[in-house]
Amino acid sequence: MLLPAKAEVARQLNKYRAWERVMLAAPSDRSARDSFEDSGYTLCVLMGKRCAREAAHAAERYLRTSLVTYLREQAGWTHTDRFTGHAPPTVQRSAAGG
Repeated sequence: MLLPAKAEVARQLNKYRAWERVMLAAPSDRSARDSFEDSGYTLCVLMGKRCAREAAHAAERYLRTSLVTYLREQAGWTHTDRFTGHAPPTVQRSAAGG
């Protein structure tokens, strides 16, 4: 999995939050709304999320954690999971071997 540089994530997250404030201060300003939506889309692409809010939360988590911790969170691993060296079984086999 390729992840963007933390500096770029921080830059895009700051841009998203700044446009969010502008858009909330002037909700009828179409230009501000368009810029906010564009910055949200960019964050979605960077973080691999479908929703700008999810992307912003993922960016915040990514910036405050180590790479290993972030990848574990994204994979759904907990701190009690252990790597066994084996992939999880994908097919349940019967006792007859078939």
